[in-house]
Amino acid sequence: MSTVKIKNLSEKEIEDRGIRQWPVWTKEVSRFDWSYDSEEQCLFLEGDVIIETTEGEFHLQPGDFVIFEEGLACVWNIRRPVKKHYYFP
Repeated sequence: MSTVKIKNLSEKEIEDRGIRQWPVWTKEVSRFDWSYDSEEQCLFLEGDVIIETTEGEFHLQPGDFVIFEEGLACVWNIRRPVKKHYYFP
C-alpha cells in the first residue's frame, strides 16, 4: 500500500541532497484529488496541508521532508498557501 512518509532532515542532510537547488512549487488554498505515478520527494517551506489517504490523514507543515510513494491516491487539502521544493527521483 502506497503511503506518505514524513521526516525531519538536518540542515546538513538538506545540503547534502541539494534540496535548495530543486525546483519550487506553489499553490493557493484549495482542495483537489491527486495520484502519484512516480515517487515524489519534497521539502515544505511554507503552508499548512492535510493529505487525506485511505490510510488516514497526514498533516504537513514547514520543515517537513515528505516522500509521496508511487501509486498513492490522495486528496490535498491546502489550508494555508504552499511553497515547497520538489524532486522526482
